[in-house]
Amino acid sequence: MLLRQRSSSASAAEVPDVLVGPPAVLDEWVKAGKADSTHRVVVGRIGVGVMVCDNAPLPKIATADDFKQSLLSAQSVVYNQASTGIYLEKLFDQLGIGEQAKSKTTRYPDATAVLGHISKGKPNEIGLGATTVILEGESKGLKFVGPLPVEIQNYTTYAAIVITDGAASATARAVLDYMTTVAAKKIFATAGIE
Repeated sequence: MLLRQRSSSASAAEVPDVLVGPPAVLDEWVKAGKADSTHRVVVGRIGVGVMVCDNAPLPKIATADDFKQSLLSAQSVVYNQASTGIYLEKLFDQLGIGEQAKSKTTRYPDATAVLGHISKGKPNEIGLGATTVILEGESKGLKFVGPLPVEIQNYTTYAAIVITDGAASATARAVLDYMTTVAAKKIFATAGIE
């Protein structure tokens, strides 16, 4: 995610001031000389969550075994083809249900399509995705069941860094400083960022 200070004369060629992304992405920007490694903060981490359509009963997911049984009982399982989906495929194999899950799985290229499917889906479907994305979709016919159990959870960490060619580096540093405050952490927690 690139953040840019807007002015009334903003153009598409403007350079963003802050980059938010996984640490490996930020490292690439630093190596290329495009980001300032001296002012970098961890924003938080985002885990994988479980969702169902609004009128569905909540599946049990408190433990890895509960989650496994809920997947086996579901009519279908829906998730993306991105990093979350890659992790889930491996997880299902580790849980010993890879083949059973595969036979009832629907995958989409992105989270938006997963949310759309589940919100219009059947009561016995389980959707999986980033907790932040699920929480955003709750007003669109979804219910957030909860995060995966701790013992099988997978997190993506996000950090923020100042872009060296940004026009508002002092403001960008202030934004990064704010991201580490208690007030900001509360806002992030509400959005599903730990």
